[in-house]
Amino acid sequence: MSRQRLILEIPDLSLIENELKREQSKGKYGRVLRSTIYALIVVAAVAVLIAVFWLPVFRIYGTSMVPTVEKGDIVVSVKGSRFDTGDIVGLYVGNRLLVKRVIAGPGQWVDIKDDGTVYVDGEMQDEPYIREKAFGDCNIELPYQVPDGRYFVMGDNRATSADSRHTSIGCIEEEQIVGRVLMRLWPLNKIGGISD
Repeated sequence: MSRQRLILEIPDLSLIENELKREQSKGKYGRVLRSTIYALIVVAAVAVLIAVFWLPVFRIYGTSMVPTVEKGDIVVSVKGSRFDTGDIVGLYVGNRLLVKRVIAGPGQWVDIKDDGTVYVDGEMQDEPYIREKAFGDCNIELPYQVPDGRYFVMGDNRATSADSRHTSIGCIEEEQIVGRVLMRLWPLNKIGGISD
């Protein structure tokens, strides 16, 4: 039986240390990536909750509020339960989201003359936001008293707007109102508050 000599080669320790550091950095990278993804998910969830429950954002699809807001504009609104004459509100009628202006609140009387002049409780309304007055599509009996818990709304483009003047929409319940429109986000050259 011959004796063999066993030779052990000791690897270079610096290579082992470098490999160990590389493996450890992979773990750190994975942890940083996971924590970044979790943070982004939380921020997105908070943004969605704010948008849904406090500051709804929506796009304008019709022309009933021209010139105040136009088709394609993106606006932000704020939830609330008190709306004043002149406020622009987003509201649901059926499954459609509309934007209209509050003309009168619960218990107030609305009258519209043939030339389109609007009176609330016998007082002529100053409406600098409309381009031209129009009687529009109206099939309600005037003067009209707004029922309790409801709002009489009209679009600024009076000739074409479908609004509370017609029984197909009628007066709007508070629960139908998404919120009061505060500002325009798009287009960028018109970003800012919406003037009356």
